[in-house]
Amino acid sequence: MDNLVNQALDRKVWAVVGATQNEKKFGYKVYKALKDHQYEVYPVNPFHDEIDGEKCYKNLSSLPMIPEVLDVIISPSKSEPFIKEASTLGCEFIWFQPGAESDYLINLSQDLGLKVISNVCAMFETNKS
Repeated sequence: MDNLVNQALDRKVWAVVGATQNEKKFGYKVYKALKDHQYEVYPVNPFHDEIDGEKCYKNLSSLPMIPEVLDVIISPSKSEPFIKEASTLGCEFIWFQPGAESDYLINLSQDLGLKVISNVCAMFETNKS
């Protein structure tokens, strides 16, 4: 898993599904940590128009570029459409934040050809560097 984590952290274009305006939630904290570490990060959340003055996108297809890493922070019950969309678009990695994964989603992601990271926090990993 460490090798996959390092490979993903080397990618510079990310999308955070579940990014939020609420600064107390991990959807905001992870998004902000990635931005603070100079990643190009696109917030994805159909319930927000913007986060910290940046446009927030409703889905992955509306992003200006294809993310190399999809960071998922939402409930597993809501993630499947984003995973399928990431695969269709050619995203390389899917990173499930702790609590956002399920065996079904991990298996689905792998079956779709995505490299999967789970049970590891992207915010923690970026702050280690």
